[in-house]
Amino acid sequence: MNAVTLGPLVLAVDHYSAILGIFAFILVTGMLTRRIDSRFHAWSSWVLIGGGAAARAGHVLLHWRNFAEEPLRILAFWDGGFYWPAGLAAALLSILLALRTARLRLWALLPLALALVVWNTAWQLASGTSAIALPASSFESLAGEEQALAAGGTPKVINLWASWCPPCRREMPMMAKTAASAEGIQFIFANQGESREMIERYLAEEGIALDTVLLDRFGDLGRHYGAPGLPATLFIDKHGVLKHAHLGEISRETLQSRLGELRSDVDEKGDN
Repeated sequence: MNAVTLGPLVLAVDHYSAILGIFAFILVTGMLTRRIDSRFHAWSSWVLIGGGAAARAGHVLLHWRNFAEEPLRILAFWDGGFYWPAGLAAALLSILLALRTARLRLWALLPLALALVVWNTAWQLASGTSAIALPASSFESLAGEEQALAAGGTPKVINLWASWCPPCRREMPMMAKTAASAEGIQFIFANQGESREMIERYLAEEGIALDTVLLDRFGDLGRHYGAPGLPATLFIDKHGVLKHAHLGEISRETLQSRLGELRSDVDEKGDN
């Protein structure tokens, strides 16, 4: 489910592949520092800090309207959101500024190239999404009605969450606001394992209004889609098949991008 489990640790694929790429970069630059030139140590620090800052700045500039509403979220780099071409450009610029000879500059290309290869390979190997159909079972809603997920031909976003989950609580206000204004896509918030009273108390205390809340008391949806943790956001096309899955807190930009893909998929099939 676009996630990698390492013992008790669960990482989203994008985080996992980035960590592997950074580890490969640090390993090779450490070898260059010992065997070629000690200046590679300082250079590698500038690449990691400057490249990361540039990649984050590029992402913020591309989505400046979203960040203008929540400027403090610029610092929330842990939710993802990096424009890697900007980071790579900063890394290449650091080669020109920090390494003064052609020999050192050529050596510097080795850890950068290896990091990109490791990152891309890990991403390609672990980022596949299985075409899982919606379960045929029905679930009780917070309003006390039975709802069958497989009914209807509308694209869906299913958010698996719980009130005890900190990232679930952080993303919920944004998810609720997006759901209220989304057209042509149904948002379903499937609570995992909590009682009706706990759910109602949490929503009332936080002042959050959700149209469709399901009570998944035994975590059936999590098992059905193989979600190893919470929150998990599932993007279902109009045929009821899983198109994308996102494990962990989702950013506004990622959510908007995935919603756009669901809408374009509907438009393309409608034209055919």
